[in-house]
Amino acid sequence: MRVWIRVSVVAMAGALSLGAILTSGQTPAYRAPRTSDGKPNLSGVWQSLSTANWDLEDHSAQPGPPQLGAIGAIPPGQGVVEGGEIPYRPEAAAKKKANFASRMTLDPEAKCYLPGIPRATYMPYPFQIIQSSKDILMVYGFASANRLINMGKPQEAPTDTWMGTSNGRWEGETLVVDVIGLNGLAWFDRSGNFASDSLHVVERFTAVSADRLLYEATIDDAKVFTRPWKISMPLYRHAEKNAQVLDFKCVEFSEELLYGKFKKQTSP
Repeated sequence: MRVWIRVSVVAMAGALSLGAILTSGQTPAYRAPRTSDGKPNLSGVWQSLSTANWDLEDHSAQPGPPQLGAIGAIPPGQGVVEGGEIPYRPEAAAKKKANFASRMTLDPEAKCYLPGIPRATYMPYPFQIIQSSKDILMVYGFASANRLINMGKPQEAPTDTWMGTSNGRWEGETLVVDVIGLNGLAWFDRSGNFASDSLHVVERFTAVSADRLLYEATIDDAKVFTRPWKISMPLYRHAEKNAQVLDFKCVEFSEELLYGKFKKQTSP
């Protein structure tokens, strides 16, 4: 009888301890596989399933050009901006509104320009992370965009570019990428959200499971925004056989939009 009581008490104590751990959320953090140099291995083909490329903020369904019907419409989506709203300065908010009104022709995506950072990460195309013992390469399908993340001594941006200059470092399980030297010409989405050439982006890539990364980006641009702000979203690994990034070379598809007005008019 005493043995049974002792076993029951031990079992109950163990159950209570386990319950306390589960209730407090103290589950073991995921630890990604390692590369040969002991760093978290984030290599793979990834993609966002959010509607951030249409609009970073909460948005309802909206019509597109009437001739395109539902194909050109904007799907509804939940925002990825922490706090819900992008903190524009008044004059910048007016420009964003003007961008939205002319988005079909002004959006750099429509012209097949490089997508910039952070937009390249959440466009509706997969991208690949290729990790070496020295640096990290990210390859994007849209417009054959890519960027090399320098994992050595931080480098200054030699000049402003669409994709900027990326310096990376590891903070435990998280890849932190500091992006400078952005030219401010890229938009954040199809709704006209934008920045200037003072844009500074700090990204964080953290593996939370074998097939999911948490992506976070802090946006800082005092010319356009009243304070820094942040977006976050999951990225999912492509698990299909022979998953790969295919080039979407879109320049030829944008020639009419870019140069159509310069065509010579033929004589009647």
